[in-house]
Amino acid sequence: MNLNLNRIFVSGTLLGSCIIPSFSFVGFKPSLILKAPSSTPKLIAMTSTSSDTSPLSKDLKKAEGMIDDILDETNCGPVFVRLAWHDSGTFDANVQGDWPVAGGAIASIRFEPEILHGANAGLSNAVKLLEPVKEAIPSVSYADIFQMASSRAIELAGGPKIDMIYGRVDATSSEQCSPEGNLPDAEASEDGKFGGEGGTASTEDTSPNGHLRKVFYRMGLNDEEIVALSGAHTFGRAYKDRSGLGAESTKFTDGSKQMRTDGKEAKY
Repeated sequence: MNLNLNRIFVSGTLLGSCIIPSFSFVGFKPSLILKAPSSTPKLIAMTSTSSDTSPLSKDLKKAEGMIDDILDETNCGPVFVRLAWHDSGTFDANVQGDWPVAGGAIASIRFEPEILHGANAGLSNAVKLLEPVKEAIPSVSYADIFQMASSRAIELAGGPKIDMIYGRVDATSSEQCSPEGNLPDAEASEDGKFGGEGGTASTEDTSPNGHLRKVFYRMGLNDEEIVALSGAHTFGRAYKDRSGLGAESTKFTDGSKQMRTDGKEAKY
């Protein structure tokens, strides 16, 4: 499935996040551009045919190499996909105002209170794994590093190579965090309802499909894209201390030896 991912966002120029295996980056929607930061970011495309040799492009390639090493050593690809999605999944296309009021992939997830939101349980570990990349290559934004880590995780796990455009701008403080409640619920609450009145708009609904539509229509996605994005939850394992779901212990978490398809032992 090759879907238009020009609406899962972004920086001040609404760059596609490119984080789900079923999606391919195809550009961005000019009609959705918000007022950008005071300095316009330089955009760098990294595709199978790109030949940019600028210093920033070289820095991006260096970051890519470091991320590949982290993935090889830790097998943390699924949590990198989750980090990238949860950072970008705060976007609300209906919010008007200057960047970054509409949320999106701006790396605000690294700040409290956003990193402490219930839906983000466990993601502080993913941020810590990527800190060495930012320290070594400060010219690359956290927002780009988070999205790069996701796309590399997908490719190295046997998924497609995802063409990316970089140049996202980072949030600079906790004041730029999005409100809690923009991400979907996994289960209904005791009153049988999914979602709630929090976030930038109510996502409350008595049916899971109605709840998902309220969450993702807010970002500009359609039903086909919602199904493809939801399917990314098959990548990785469920941890009870993060999602509240899953077994207390599995062969992936009890210390059992696990082998990867490339013949290497998988370290968890």
